[in-house]
Amino acid sequence: MAALSSSSKFFRDSTCQLPSVVSTDYCKRSGTKWRSPQAAMIPSFHLPMRSFEVKNRTSSEDIKSLRLITAIKTPYLPDGRFDLEAYDALVNMQIVNGAEGVIVGGTTGEGQLMSWDEHIMLIGHTVNCFGGSIKVIGNTGSNSTREAIHATEQGFAVGMHAALHINPYYGKTSVEGVVSHFDSVVPMGPTIIYNVPSRTGQDIPPHVIHTVSQSPNLAGVKECVGNDRVEEYTENGIVVWSGNDDQCHDARWNHGATGVISVTSNLVPALMRKLMFEGKNPALNSKLMPLIDWLFSEPNPIALNTALAQLGVVRPVFRLPYVPLHLSKRVEFVNLVKSIGRENFIGEKDVQVLDDDEFILVGRY
Repeated sequence: MAALSSSSKFFRDSTCQLPSVVSTDYCKRSGTKWRSPQAAMIPSFHLPMRSFEVKNRTSSEDIKSLRLITAIKTPYLPDGRFDLEAYDALVNMQIVNGAEGVIVGGTTGEGQLMSWDEHIMLIGHTVNCFGGSIKVIGNTGSNSTREAIHATEQGFAVGMHAALHINPYYGKTSVEGVVSHFDSVVPMGPTIIYNVPSRTGQDIPPHVIHTVSQSPNLAGVKECVGNDRVEEYTENGIVVWSGNDDQCHDARWNHGATGVISVTSNLVPALMRKLMFEGKNPALNSKLMPLIDWLFSEPNPIALNTALAQLGVVRPVFRLPYVPLHLSKRVEFVNLVKSIGRENFIGEKDVQVLDDDEFILVGRY
């Protein structure tokens, strides 16, 4: 007991206040106070980063200025895993041809067929490889608020510049519930809200967007209802991207939209950039319309997946329930490429009509 009292007195009286792992002899010899390693002194140095900390250096203003954002396709290997080599080539072709942002794991990228582990990995991979050259917007939305919060927290932790959020689908909620859902995720960082009633079964009414827009984190809205709705928002200072490729030219130049979040730009990014950057161009818009109509002849991304396979830039692998377009539509695509000009499409191989038995359909992966 006497020894214990003596030891306690030493630590009360000592000018060193040493941790137990440091020798008291060292302090006596050096005559200096012990200091923790410098790395431990870096202010606000926390890992992992959490959703409400200052962790994302991109502001919503940086996102608001983007005019061409591609909803990027996710390619697969024959066993159904991600083909990251093909994916990297696709993203690089978007950058080279002038796209300013990519939506990772959206409807076009088949986020609905991904596990959350796959989802966050692909967002992080895209940021790591291309985040300095293009804005990475991760689709971390869900019809479960809990999942949307968790995925968005992870997405920002791996470096995405902004989040894309949809309103709760299938198990729809009230208007007040939609507001509460967005209020739970928008504070985490720059956010684009996606309104596509044809898929969710529920329109996001304008007064919901006006309510959520009070947050400085709301970058804008991807709007698929039509150009009257686009104009209603833009007249009130809310940034809008057209979610309909067939309406994006008029949305941009006649109704005040900032740009487009596009499926078609996967195939012809340079032409879509021209459509969004270089003023009204009804001739180019008309030239692209047959391709756009073809891309949406079946639910997206069925036609896009078929087209990219026939251009030779991805393997002809489909995760079910998606299957390729019928042979007649595949022939039609080859004719569209010839009409628009092969040089305007991504990739370098000749476009070809693939046979049914060349496609691989994967149900378990």
